[in-house]
Amino acid sequence: MSGETVGTRGLVFNEPLIFEQGSPGRVGYSLPTSDVREVKPDRLIPKKLLRDDIPGFPEVSEVDVVRHFTRMSQWNYGIDLGFYPLGSCTMKYNPRLNEDMARLPGFARAHPYQPEAVSQGALQLLWELEQYLAEICGMDRVSLQPSAGAHGELTGIMLIRAYHISKGNPRKKILIPDSAHGTNPASSAVCGYQVVSVKSGPRGVVEPQAVAEVMDEEVAGIMVTNPNTLGIFEDHILEIAKIVHGKGGQVYCDGANLNAFVGIARPGDMGIDVIQLNVHKTFSTPHGGGGPGAGPVAVTKALQDFLPVPRVRKVGKRFVWDARSRATIGRVHGFYGNVGVLVRAFAYITTLGREGLTRASQTAIINANYLKAKLQGTFPVPYNQPCMHEFVVTLKALKAQGITAMDVAKRLLDYGFYAPTVYFPLIVEEAMMIEPTETESKETLDQFAQALLDIVREAKTNPDLIRRAPQRMAVDRLDEVKAAREPNLRWHDPEHQLSGSRPIHPTNH
Repeated sequence: MSGETVGTRGLVFNEPLIFEQGSPGRVGYSLPTSDVREVKPDRLIPKKLLRDDIPGFPEVSEVDVVRHFTRMSQWNYGIDLGFYPLGSCTMKYNPRLNEDMARLPGFARAHPYQPEAVSQGALQLLWELEQYLAEICGMDRVSLQPSAGAHGELTGIMLIRAYHISKGNPRKKILIPDSAHGTNPASSAVCGYQVVSVKSGPRGVVEPQAVAEVMDEEVAGIMVTNPNTLGIFEDHILEIAKIVHGKGGQVYCDGANLNAFVGIARPGDMGIDVIQLNVHKTFSTPHGGGGPGAGPVAVTKALQDFLPVPRVRKVGKRFVWDARSRATIGRVHGFYGNVGVLVRAFAYITTLGREGLTRASQTAIINANYLKAKLQGTFPVPYNQPCMHEFVVTLKALKAQGITAMDVAKRLLDYGFYAPTVYFPLIVEEAMMIEPTETESKETLDQFAQALLDIVREAKTNPDLIRRAPQRMAVDRLDEVKAAREPNLRWHDPEHQLSGSRPIHPTNH
């Protein structure tokens, strides 16, 4: 490494499992004397479901618990620690103000069964958020129910299917470009559709002729990711929409990359009929780790009657739940979605306003093109044209030294950076997909670019160093194939240990 690197020094504790700590009789709590009449448990719960204790449950003190989980938390990488250039996932910093708003008692303590009369503030927020998202997307109506992106995709395809059923034929196929997000085929298949792949053209975008060749009356619609996973704007989208509409199909846009569009272009003006919005990516909520998320779906008038219910309706100055709709696909979420995430999105949108949202998207585009220009002399960009919010490089030249994209990703961890997406999209060999977002400074981008350039130099002088990376983390290179094929998920052995578990040392595989 050249010079001082980021995040490569510090103390890493060797932390055993919580089940391997403590001793019998040790406790970390004390409970006050109960002030209610004692009732025998078997009068309330079937006796066969009761037990006196929990075998093998860790008996530890309060300080043991605090230190254990604090140390474990320090093994996690998050946006509060550093750069998170995970392509196609928009891992950007989100203001703490939005977290404060989501924790206001009126939102955080609201119960979904409480009366409308005491829920007017929450209902108004949801109603106004629908209006904002509809305007941002250029669409007519929005449902906030879906939990996240893939759930929004599924809901969108269900809406398209319901639309075609109302016309007398659900149709059989969905067209999906090879540059689309990987969840698109799954969402279509779950809805019973046959997936027809459409190859990208030489510029990395979908060509109208390729769509026309497979578009017929059996096709329910096309799912387009725009900008696509190469970070390129699908500049034939108007013509593609015309071709699909000409055969009675619907145009679905995967909105996971909306961070490049907000305030600049509207999907509804591109001929899009339905789009899901990953508000946990674009409009504030720390994304990752399995949640939380929200994936509202915005549609044109042709699809609005099929949206999930209930919907928020404004009656005079009041807001009410409205479940009236004979055509609805029904609920897709218990109650009304992940409201805490929606509160954060509302706070983000209203804080930035129209000009701020536009500037955020513009900065995301500038940052991506700046970083691409810094790297492309060493990291070739197969589809090299001005990108939107992200770009894809190929590391196939390093195969001459026996180095893969995964090796480079692992080595980046030693430099203190979370690794970008690798091996996606599949149309790029040894792909590395980088999205800097609008929240990173020029200094951070320069550090990241320098780390990648240093790794390339290491590949030529000391390739074994990269193949053995990471070496400065709590654990070194893990056997990922073994972990996938032989997952150890159950705690079952008689010694009350996780089967095969042991304290994690820097040299363990």
